[in-house]
Amino acid sequence: MKYFAGLDVSLKEISICVVDADGTVVAHGRAPADPEGVAGWFRNRSLTPDCIVHESGQLSIWLQRGLMQLGLPAVCIDARKAHKSLSARLNKSDASDAEGLAQLARTGWFTPVHVRSYASDRLRGLIGARERLIRLRIDLEGYVRGALKTFGIRMSAVRRGRQRQAFRDQLAAAGETDPVLRVIADGFITAHATLCKAAAELDAIIKKQADQHPVAQRLMTIPGVGPVVSLSFVALIDDPDRFRRASDVGAFLGLTPRRHQSGEMDWSGRVSKCGDRAVRGLLVQAASCVLRRVGRFSELKSWAVRLAGRCGARKATVATARKIAVLMLTLWKNGTEYNWNKEVIA
Repeated sequence: MKYFAGLDVSLKEISICVVDADGTVVAHGRAPADPEGVAGWFRNRSLTPDCIVHESGQLSIWLQRGLMQLGLPAVCIDARKAHKSLSARLNKSDASDAEGLAQLARTGWFTPVHVRSYASDRLRGLIGARERLIRLRIDLEGYVRGALKTFGIRMSAVRRGRQRQAFRDQLAAAGETDPVLRVIADGFITAHATLCKAAAELDAIIKKQADQHPVAQRLMTIPGVGPVVSLSFVALIDDPDRFRRASDVGAFLGLTPRRHQSGEMDWSGRVSKCGDRAVRGLLVQAASCVLRRVGRFSELKSWAVRLAGRCGARKATVATARKIAVLMLTLWKNGTEYNWNKEVIA
């Protein structure tokens, strides 16, 4: 007899439901929210499911890796598509969702999602920490500038040299004008220096990892692509072979237009913006760099400039970002470098 299981995962407990090949509920219950607890629940009931389904979520990556290490046939499925099926049920509860997931496992009406490797997640964590530190520093500087304008103090632009020491010097000078501002400046100067130092250290680590990563080295031969963009792309994609065509990566990153077709109506809208927002933003920055800052000739820059002349800089930037993503995946698959004189054909 074949059995199929559905797991509705929460932070503390997991609701489990097991059905047979006919869809009849064989067992249901709860287990601790960890792989060992789930394996023990099946072991205590002498059940060996042929397929275990759980939705993508906060704990799904850790849970999927743990279940696979224990030899359980677990599959992580797309939560958005599963929600469409589960929302048709009359009652909403953890037990009901677990039963619905078990029925999806039995019928095969689900879309598996790719679970990235541990190395890719470590790399994404490093890049994400750098991005968060930079955002905190930008927020701190913005708050200080706005607060000082109340007292008629306007801070000038700051360069990146010496970890933005000029900002702290201006803040210290503003603190000399008022005792209250002195107290505020003392706290913010320390916090600002700590953020800048931590971000600089992470920058150095990321650059070192990019220099040691063979794929990132090849991707950085593309105009506008640096260590952060290349490593972010590598960490997100993880396995290039899961894309049958290189052009599919544009849709994966939300850089292709939405389409709505029904009967005689057929229109294309703005880009979908699905997928990873951070990587999409980095690709747009790389495309903007190609259009505005890269001076050396290349087929990519020539194509982007011609497109900007026809349809405007904004649309050309997004289209160039999509083209850069396709080029990066193509070079990754081919094991080649970007040819500045003749573009790689995807």
